[in-house]
Amino acid sequence: MNPYAGKDVVIVGAGRTGLALVGYFLRQGARLTLSDRRERERIPQAETLLQAGVRLDCGGHSESLLCAADLVAVSPGVPLDQPALAAAARRGVPILGEIEIAWRALHAPLVAITGTNGKSTTTTLIGDIFQAWGKKTFVGGNLGQPLIDATREGGWDWLVAELSSFQLEAVVDFRPRFALLLNITEDHLDRYPDMDGYLEAKARIFARQQHDDIAVLNREDPLVLRAAAECRARKVFFSSAELLDEGMGFDGEFLVWRMNGREERFAAAELQLRGLHNIENAMAALIPALLSGCPAELAWQAVCAFGGLPHRMVPVRRLDGVIWYNDSKATNVGSVVKSLAGLAHPVTLIAGGKDKGGDYAPLAPLVRERVAHLILIGEAAARIEACLGALTHCLRARDMAEAVRLAHQLTPAGGAVLLSPACSSYDMFRDYEERGDIFADLVNALPEGESKAV
Repeated sequence: MNPYAGKDVVIVGAGRTGLALVGYFLRQGARLTLSDRRERERIPQAETLLQAGVRLDCGGHSESLLCAADLVAVSPGVPLDQPALAAAARRGVPILGEIEIAWRALHAPLVAITGTNGKSTTTTLIGDIFQAWGKKTFVGGNLGQPLIDATREGGWDWLVAELSSFQLEAVVDFRPRFALLLNITEDHLDRYPDMDGYLEAKARIFARQQHDDIAVLNREDPLVLRAAAECRARKVFFSSAELLDEGMGFDGEFLVWRMNGREERFAAAELQLRGLHNIENAMAALIPALLSGCPAELAWQAVCAFGGLPHRMVPVRRLDGVIWYNDSKATNVGSVVKSLAGLAHPVTLIAGGKDKGGDYAPLAPLVRERVAHLILIGEAAARIEACLGALTHCLRARDMAEAVRLAHQLTPAGGAVLLSPACSSYDMFRDYEERGDIFADLVNALPEGESKAV
């Protein structure tokens, strides 16, 4: 039975997720309105949507429209306390996120991954493992395709979805077979009043799990353990600090899986991925597959074949003895800490963008120790400079082109230039991918052999 046929559905937010929801509800025969704060000329595919029978509510969200709907489907970029949404909720209108809507329509077992850092790498690894195992696997969510796109076809053996805290805010009955919480560090404090609010959103991934579901948890992260304290699912842990009697541990050389009296050992040196954080990502990714019956050797081969994601510590170019790294996906302080930890002095760090309200102080030891030049861009430049500027040579750039030019002039042979912003991109770019692409294009356009300041 189709629960949406003939129903008045309002989709709030006309970004990638909102447009994917439009396609889904059109296939369900709903009467659709797409509401966005932008004016009509800035709505993607506006004329095509109108021709398909979708009404547009532009320039804001009409409270009367949302309050009269049978269902409001909200995009993750829209806060649930937005006034029109809050009014609709008070009237009893169901308000669901895309993840909840997709989950209700899909019937394959789901692996859901959240955390502050490492989500995309872990999600991709899990998808690669299941696909190497011969399973028809959808991989998406906050990474790549929205989960709702999986409804376009059937026959999935597994669904693998990266989930942000924003997406988890609007789940109700969502119940993944596996729920992974990788880590929790300060992030998105421009959206949440404090860390408790952020933690509460992340913990919603466990809210509807039952005893026959599985929660995969980082045993070395106290905030992860706190978030999962009331989880009813079976808890399976991974640890990068020691071996575990049951679960996935690390002894400095081998990832060691112990479960039900069996042991599997995986040599970390065989991984293409580098860094302790990627050891943790690999451990977390292996657990759902191993518990589901995937042969250990096959799973490990899939993990070892993975070379990393775009815009995440990607070497762009070696020029005049300097290596340039695109780490545009590092949109929070914790991620930049891990990236800097893998580089030796002297580093020229390009940081800044749209401030997310977090504390930049955790970067201080690494900036003092490894960063020779700190080049700041975007809205957050003043705040970052106030926190870190006295620790090293600090200067500001008007845009990415000036930042790259300054980095080229300042960084001596043997050094590295790292774009690792610790901020979102929306003050200057469409997204982190555009930011990273523009950085890479500018770096690749630099001439060779120019004299440098030392």
